[in-house]
Amino acid sequence: MEINGKKVIVIGGASGMGRASAELLHARGASVAIFDREGSDGKDVAAGIGGDFYPVDVTDFAGTEETLKNAVEKLGGLHVTVTTAGGGIAKRTMSKSGPHDLESFQSVIDLNLIATFNISRLAASYMSQNEPEDEERGVIINTASIAAFEGQIGQVAYTAAKAGIAGMCLTMARDLGSLGIRVLAIAPSLFATGLTKGIPDEYATALTKDAAFPKRLGRPEEYAKLVAAIVDNPMLNGQCLRLDAGQRFAPK
Repeated sequence: MEINGKKVIVIGGASGMGRASAELLHARGASVAIFDREGSDGKDVAAGIGGDFYPVDVTDFAGTEETLKNAVEKLGGLHVTVTTAGGGIAKRTMSKSGPHDLESFQSVIDLNLIATFNISRLAASYMSQNEPEDEERGVIINTASIAAFEGQIGQVAYTAAKAGIAGMCLTMARDLGSLGIRVLAIAPSLFATGLTKGIPDEYATALTKDAAFPKRLGRPEEYAKLVAAIVDNPMLNGQCLRLDAGQRFAPK
């Protein structure tokens, strides 16, 4: 799909990989709306790319649906969504204090998996109304993690959520193929965003020692480049693409 002239929503677009994706797609000629939490840098990011900022809590599923409706109306359509919002906790299935509580497990699933599916299903509805471009109507890009495949000790909730995102790709792509909508996920390793942004070099080296090359944290713009490549190449579909420098997580 040609990026120039397309309507894009980036969820989690106020920082990190989402922000880099929004800025690159804007630079390639797309109109981009930013979704992120109230109090984030979303307003400044949106202003910098000539777009609009929509504060949203993605775990408020009805509120997200209403916000998405407003954004699509303002954009005048929807061709691409990039969802990077998410997060995790550190809890073992069983610890000295007892079994993993259900409440925090479910909250991680809601934030990562259910919110991602909610956005994807709604986006597909809007994309299905587009006039096809070379038979293509839209692209849905979600964010998994290499933890989906090699979850570390204490990551059981996060692993389950990200594995769900990875697992949805092919089925959702098959569901939406007749409509000309592609579905993919990106599974990053450790990137210089959030808590890892700006950490000392020695810590970054320790965290990426299992990578093949390069042995460093990923850069948000490298995630954004893959987003642009996915949108641009119609033969990419139905899969979760690792973006990990050949890294495989050890148990801890």
